[in-house]
Amino acid sequence: MAINLSDNGFSTRKNRLYTILCAVFLTNALLAEIIGVKIFSAESTLGLQPMQIPLLSGALDFNLTAGAIIWPFVFITSDIINEYFGKTGVQRISIVTVLCIAYAFLMITVATKLPPAQFWLDVNKNTGGKADFNINTAFNNIFRQGGGIILGSISAFLLGQVLDVTVFHWLRRKTGPGQIWLRATGSTLVSQLADSFVVLGIAFYVFGNWSWQMVVSVGIINYIYKGAVALLLTPLLYLAHSFIDKWLGPEHAHVLIEEANDYKKDLV
Repeated sequence: MAINLSDNGFSTRKNRLYTILCAVFLTNALLAEIIGVKIFSAESTLGLQPMQIPLLSGALDFNLTAGAIIWPFVFITSDIINEYFGKTGVQRISIVTVLCIAYAFLMITVATKLPPAQFWLDVNKNTGGKADFNINTAFNNIFRQGGGIILGSISAFLLGQVLDVTVFHWLRRKTGPGQIWLRATGSTLVSQLADSFVVLGIAFYVFGNWSWQMVVSVGIINYIYKGAVALLLTPLLYLAHSFIDKWLGPEHAHVLIEEANDYKKDLV
């Protein structure tokens, strides 16, 4: 029995699915970029002492960028979009996301340039018991990310997405429609290897004041975290596939996946 992909009910569900996935992707990517300026200690979060592992004439602690917390969800969402909507679907939302990130950074820069109201400075000057606290300076220091951070963030994001899509489809050609975990996890591990170091290298080494040892140290921990979370979230990936297949209908989902990934053409 032929499956009609132009069926109004299916078309509506397909469009809603793409909209929801894009919203999840965009929201998490934008949040990761904004909060990524903060470096936090995983050991302190868990109530542990710094590990101080000897590395590169220094010590390796489990310090991560705050944005690393949610980046695995960005790439899992990207893999789901890849599966059902192909390269075009991923490229479309990636471009929109980059534009939104650039717009967000622009608006944040504008906000930091606005002169603060005196009453706002006065009512917040004793925050934390410090009479000399300047909330406008704190606001600017937190939100105003330099051009290097913006360039590093966008460059790493685009590179990561290109690698993720490329590796995802290469693994699909090699393994066929099965082994979702392999192409999803494999593409994430490869893309995040580049993403974890590119953003830190450009933002904090080329344009910042970090040593290359600091870049390597934080980059290694970020990558270990992202890789570990990607593996741990594999059941969530299968759960999402199961839910989507049931929602679209197994037959519709199967045809949509083959169409999106050009599976028949890849086997020739």
